[in-house]
Amino acid sequence: MKYIFIAIVVFVLISIVKFLLRKIFKVKKVKRNFFSYNHINESHRKVDKWMRLINALTLMILSILVINDKIMIYLYLIGISMLLALDYAVRAFFEWKYSEYPKQAFLTIAEMTLMLSAILTFQFWIT
Repeated sequence: MKYIFIAIVVFVLISIVKFLLRKIFKVKKVKRNFFSYNHINESHRKVDKWMRLINALTLMILSILVINDKIMIYLYLIGISMLLALDYAVRAFFEWKYSEYPKQAFLTIAEMTLMLSAILTFQFWIT
């Protein structure tokens, strides 16, 4: 139950920060589907496809390591953090370079920072 509460708090915090940054930087809100990939262009779609494949393989390997050694949970959380940062960084790059709304990259970087902070906080909290 605590983990659900933490996830809700993180989601609300991200929403508030994105709303405030959108107002401060005058970033136009871009309509996106909730469970859609929302690729910027064809190059982004191709890069994202390969990244998802690499992410899946990496997470499977890390999961096997965690099953065999419970101490390795830290390696798993670091792996998730790195893959999350890479995913957001690629998205921000394509938004900045190829999107109609390059300021959207600021929101993506802010969201990445908050997500990584939440994961790191969770990691230190479980120790």
